[in-house]
Amino acid sequence: MKPLSQDERQLVHRCLQGDRQAMEELVERFHKLVFGVCLRMVGNRHDAEDLTQETFLRVFRHLKSWDPSRPLRPWLLAIAGNRCRSFLAARRLSGQSLDLGLEIPQGHSTSADELYEEVQLGLARLRPPWRQAFLLFYEQELSYAEIAEVMNCPVGTVKTWIHRARGELVRFLKSRGTLQRG
Repeated sequence: MKPLSQDERQLVHRCLQGDRQAMEELVERFHKLVFGVCLRMVGNRHDAEDLTQETFLRVFRHLKSWDPSRPLRPWLLAIAGNRCRSFLAARRLSGQSLDLGLEIPQGHSTSADELYEEVQLGLARLRPPWRQAFLLFYEQELSYAEIAEVMNCPVGTVKTWIHRARGELVRFLKSRGTLQRG
């Protein structure tokens, strides 16, 4: 795991001192990363924006409890992942359907667009922890150890979830004719 840079250490210290400019800088530095994770987990831009905002509210509320000897990025992503899982569980209980938020214009689809849409559909069908581990590994390029820290589970569990997510995604794409069988 990457150690916390001196710059990040100073930024966190300034945030803890109530420096609003530092807080804005922290949000600006990690917003794209957190929003990307939220969007991929919930599949809807509006919900991802709300969850990103909720994530940063929790980050600032609990920043004093963060262990400065640990990397900041996995801690932030753990909060984002927890917010998304809670949101998805509540949505599932309410019976709300999953809106992928995909808007591919009629007549403008290319094979890349179609593949993107199929992958999004497949990801939406994965169990939330599998999807989160898969996205953190392939999209955010976190190590197994970092993902285990983010998701608060053993490294072996992370490896299993990523393996199963990949298998489910491949099976889904084959069943849709996106990938050749074989």
